Parts: sequence; C-alpha cells; structure tokens
Amino acid sequence: MKKTSVATRKKSAISAQHDRIALVLQGGGALGAYQAGVYQQLSSSGYQLDWVAGVSIGAINAALIAGNLPERRLERLSEFWHLVSSGMGPLSDTASAPHKLNGGLEIPGPRTAFNQFSALWSAMLGIPGFYKPRIPPAVLQPDGSPGAISIYDTAPLRATLEQLIDFDLINSKKVRLSMGAVNVCSGNSEYFDNFDRTIGPEHIMASGALPPAFPPVMIDGQPYWDGGIVSNTPLQYVLDMRGDDSLMAFQVDLFSARGKLPVNLAEVQQRQKDILYSSRTRYNSNMAAEVANARKAICDLLVKLPQHMKDDPAVQHLTKVARAAPVDIVQLIYRQASWELESKDYEFSRVSVLEHWQAGQRDMRDTIAHPDWLKSSGLHDGVTQYDLTRHTRPL
Repeated sequence: MKKTSVATRKKSAISAQHDRIALVLQGGGALGAYQAGVYQQLSSSGYQLDWVAGVSIGAINAALIAGNLPERRLERLSEFWHLVSSGMGPLSDTASAPHKLNGGLEIPGPRTAFNQFSALWSAMLGIPGFYKPRIPPAVLQPDGSPGAISIYDTAPLRATLEQLIDFDLINSKKVRLSMGAVNVCSGNSEYFDNFDRTIGPEHIMASGALPPAFPPVMIDGQPYWDGGIVSNTPLQYVLDMRGDDSLMAFQVDLFSARGKLPVNLAEVQQRQKDILYSSRTRYNSNMAAEVANARKAICDLLVKLPQHMKDDPAVQHLTKVARAAPVDIVQLIYRQASWELESKDYEFSRVSVLEHWQAGQRDMRDTIAHPDWLKSSGLHDGVTQYDLTRHTRPL
C-alpha cells in the first residue's frame, strides 16, 4: 500500500511539472531488451507516457508500447523478446557463467565464447519472428530485387508486428508514436509520426531496415533504411516537435560513449561501434541543453529592458522565439558486461536478453531512487540533464 502511495505522489508531481512525458529509444538490436526493462520499471513507478519515439529496435519497442493498451504492454514486449530469443532452443538458456579466481577476479572466456557462438548462430540461421537468411543468397539474386541488396528476408518481422501490435490503437493517437528512418535516395532523415500520418507495419520495418542485412522498405514510392544511419536517437526530433510544452524525456541509450582503450582487434570493433552510435546522442543532448539555456538567458535579459525598448517589434519577436518551457532529460545508458564484444547487438540468446532486461529495470529503479532525482526540476526554463546511473555494471 505504501509503495502505491509513493508512486501516486510521484505521478502527480510529474504531471504538475511537465506537459508531456516521452520515452526516447535508441537503436541497438538485441540490446533493445534493456529498453523493455526500463519501460517495465517506469510503468510500475506511476509515470504515464504520452509520447514514445524510437529508431530501429527502439521503433519496434516504441510501437509495441503505443500499439497496446497499458495493461497489455508488458505482456506484448515479453512475447516479442521471448520469441526473438528462442532461436537456439535449450542452448539459449544455458550460457556458462564466468569463472572467478580467488578474490573475485573474472575470467570471462567461457561466457564470451558462448556469446560469440550465439551471435554466429543468429548470423547464419536468422532470428525467429524477425529475419531469416535469403535462399538463394544475394549474389545469386537478380540486380535490383530486394534479395540482391540484402542478406536477410524480414517477412517474419512483418508477421510478428501484425500479431503483437494494434495499429488501430496507434492511429487513434492516444499515445504519440514517432519513428526515425532515412530516405535511401536523398539521404535525408524522416520521421513517421502517427500525429501526421497513418502508421502501418512498413513504417516500423523501415526504421529498422539496417543495410546490408535488411532490404529497404518502400513507403509512398520511396525506399527507406534504418534511421540510425543518420542519427541513432530521436531526441532532437522530440525536442523540435514539442512546441511550447514542458517536457520530461527518458532517453534510453544502448551504447556507452565512455570506455577503455582496446587491447585487441575484437575490442577495437566493439569500441568503434560504441562511439559511432553513442556520440551523436551525447552531442544532441548537450546541444539541446546549450541552446535552451541560451534562450533562457536571452529571455532573462529582455525582461530587464526599459519599457520603450520592449515595444520594439524586433524585441517582441525575439521575446516570442526565445521563450521555451523547461525540459528534463533523463539519461539511461546500457553499460555492457565484461564478456560482451562487438557482436552484442546481434547476440539474441535468452540468457543475454534476460540480463539486458534486468539491467534496464535496475537502472531505472536506481535513477528514481537517487537522491538527486529531479532535484533541480522546475527551477528554471532551460534544460536539465540527469545521468544517475554512472556506476560500472556490477557483474
């Protein structure tokens, strides 16, 4: 009873401080189970989302949330992640735990080998309900066909989405859904948003059509690839489209910008992928904070002008465009285990999916319980960033 009371009070406080609450989901393949864990903890803590935005696997998770009633969302997320992690059968649940020497020193070799084997399995045989290898392979397909420009067939994903998502509910606009993709021919980023178009399975698939693995998806006569090619996070889109609304954005990233110096080629590949997909996220967050806080400073300065200057049309225009409601950006960043290498985003074993899910729950729980949680929220009209789970993953 006490826990429910606390959640209710938090929900009321959030509603009073923010016009909109958004969940912003990055791309990252198998690591997307971390986002599902974040959502599970978030939903149990009394926070009610009215906007979900995603790219790639983030778009799939976002659609599973927006495309189901609140009481069905966790069930549908669980169904999806159970399906895609079932490819190895019994082996998927039997990863070897890392051995430890006296003093707790990890020897991650056995688990690393299992993860690499699982990733190889996914690459060779595909993922149930997600994708399957093309037969015949791309090199034997006629030029210009979908089979000639992709390694896998994503027809299983369409069937999965149609089974697990209520598209009528998405298009009723009860929850805003935004998904990033990139036009193959123009190279421009584009967002599919249920507030300005009717959303179908093809829009979700386009957001996750990462080449050369997956074929482009045709929408209104135009081919689209994975939005992560241009930007792996939809944060900037959410900030640009919020209008005059105050906003709390839970930004869930699947790659950490910070990491150690690689010691071998496998770690080089892993580090390169982390930097490639995390750097723009950090840049967007910092730039959003800098721009919003500069606008706040301009507003503060304009207030101090004498009245005759405030009546000047140029000053009135500047006052209007500089005004902005406060934004709180809550960062949740997946920090990998010692045995994970560059294959972590296409390693779909059941044990890894469950670990990622539990890590998301833990990080969201620790964030809400942190003494600095929303400590400065509502104190000014700029952007406040929170990253309250900076600890190294305790594994």
